[in-house]
Amino acid sequence: MHLARFPRRRYTPFATPIEKLEHLSSYLAGPEIYVKRDDLLGLAAGGNKTRKLEFLVADALAIGADTLITVGAVQSNHCRLTLAAAVKEGLKCRLVIEERVPGSYHPNASGNNFLFKLLGVEQLEVVSDGTDLSAAMQRVVQELETEGRKGYPIPGGGSNALGALGYVSCAEEILHQTFDMGLELDHIVTSSGSGGTHSGLVAGMHGNSAGIPVTGISVRFDKERQAERIHALAEEASELTGVTTPVPRESVVVLDDYVGPGYSLPTEAMVEAIQVFARLEGLLLDPVYTGKAAAGLIDLVRRGRFERGEKVLFMHTGGSPALYHYQETILD
Repeated sequence: MHLARFPRRRYTPFATPIEKLEHLSSYLAGPEIYVKRDDLLGLAAGGNKTRKLEFLVADALAIGADTLITVGAVQSNHCRLTLAAAVKEGLKCRLVIEERVPGSYHPNASGNNFLFKLLGVEQLEVVSDGTDLSAAMQRVVQELETEGRKGYPIPGGGSNALGALGYVSCAEEILHQTFDMGLELDHIVTSSGSGGTHSGLVAGMHGNSAGIPVTGISVRFDKERQAERIHALAEEASELTGVTTPVPRESVVVLDDYVGPGYSLPTEAMVEAIQVFARLEGLLLDPVYTGKAAAGLIDLVRRGRFERGEKVLFMHTGGSPALYHYQETILD
């Protein structure tokens, strides 16, 4: 897969580590569990959206944009990182925040909401759940045009075919690292939200004929709807890279057992997973994505989905700033 032909900004000058989670593996008494530390990616406080933004911001700069525009939920990691990328490039940034849980937006909230202000967001608009976010971004583009400026709209999570190249690239990075480590992976587990990470990994593993299955733990949608979204995006990303063989539908696996009452709403299993990772491995997960993905990983191990001795890689996609917004929930 020849990714060098795509313009790219580099916000992380190194491959993120793959580490064995010795204590967690021993605690669960199942497979050997490893973690891909994408919480250590560049830009403010790190996280998986950084990889997607490397390709998206390069495209924005190529067309002469002076303002990045994007959308996300109340504690959006993607909005934080898009804003950080704008600061890094000397651009402005405007955000459209979707209040997916009624009454959940508070102007003076901590977590990512605090960081939006600290990083200097130019404009932040709050809209209700179900708003046409593409249309909302287009209105911002038009507002900027009247000011003689050029906006670049980025979909939620940076999850279009170009953004998904960030995790096609990550799949290749994982394959290089595990080759050097002499580590033969049996499985990858990741959160599955806007879809760029999950679909990019699937497309990357497919394009490299790696044969490593990827399981996505849905944090919002039911598994049928999410699997269709992931497969479509994996196909688009794969075609963009020039791979001509279709992405098999069966390579897209989504589990929706860990969403709980809804997106960003706490579950007991999520709280347990965050505490276990923190107290056994010193790793900070977030309540919305990695916390629920880790809850899925732990439950799958307990139910015997992975055999003793198998090697499972957990994708740590970052998001720890949101922890500070959920202090009472996590420590109660």
